[in-house]
Amino acid sequence: MKPERPYFLDLAAIRLPIGGMVSILHRASGATLSLALPCLLYTLMLSLRSPEDFQRVADGFGGFFGWAISMGLIWALLHHFLAGLRHLGFDLGWGEGKEAARRTAWLSLLAAAGLTVLAALWRLS
Repeated sequence: MKPERPYFLDLAAIRLPIGGMVSILHRASGATLSLALPCLLYTLMLSLRSPEDFQRVADGFGGFFGWAISMGLIWALLHHFLAGLRHLGFDLGWGEGKEAARRTAWLSLLAAAGLTVLAALWRLS
């Protein structure tokens, strides 16, 4: 007799290991970067069009909202890069053990967060 399958899967109750969280964040950061790229290219085009448009773009990124968006995109880029290196290492057979995978997951998360904090401090100074 087959066990009855659940009708509703409570995603909030599922506790993923840190490697699973890093993998999901890797996908989310890649999607964020690919969706942000056209906006960033359009912003670059505006900033190169005229001095007035450059000033408007600079003013937009100079405020808190622009700072928050840029820090989010910097984190996404750093996390996607570092988690991608981690996954590339898995493809090469490096760090596939349980402890090594957990250690590299934490390392990629903390390194991306730390480098983002450094970028935020640099931008604020």
